[in-house]
Amino acid sequence: MARTPPGALAPGKKCSTCVLMSSPAASPSATPPRWPRPPSALTAAELGLPPSGARITVAGLVILRQRPGTAKGVIFLTLEDETGVVNIIVWRKMYERFRRAVISGRMLRVTGRLQREGGVTHVLAEEIEDISQLLDALLSEPLPRPHETG
Repeated sequence: MARTPPGALAPGKKCSTCVLMSSPAASPSATPPRWPRPPSALTAAELGLPPSGARITVAGLVILRQRPGTAKGVIFLTLEDETGVVNIIVWRKMYERFRRAVISGRMLRVTGRLQREGGVTHVLAEEIEDISQLLDALLSEPLPRPHETG
C-alpha cells in the first residue's frame, strides 16, 4: 500500500488520510498489500484485512450513539465512512477518558483492537479523537451548481 501524505494532492485539495490500494491480482508475484498502521485509518470495507486482535484506526461520521441501561456503562457507537459502517464499543473507563469526543463529536477517529465474534466485527476503543473540524473542509470548496434549464 502506498500512502499519500496529507496535502500531497492537487494544489488546493487536502486529504486527512489517503490510501492508494494496489490489487495483488494485478501482479501475481506481488505480495498482498500490508494494511495501514495507526494513525492512518482503515475504511469499513478494509476491516477484513487485519487479523482479529490487531490494533487499528478507523474514522467516520457518528451515525448512532447508544448507552443501554443494561450495558453497565458501555457505549456503542456506529461510524460511517464512504464504504460502510463500523461498530465501536467504548468501555466505561474509555468513556470517562474521552467523554467530550464521545458525546459531542460529529466525526471521530477511533484506535483500538479489532474483534470478530459470531460473524460480527467491531472495534474496542482505546483512543478516541474528535475530528469534526475536518467536516468544515468539505464546505471550503464551492459546490457544483445545477445546470439551469430554460
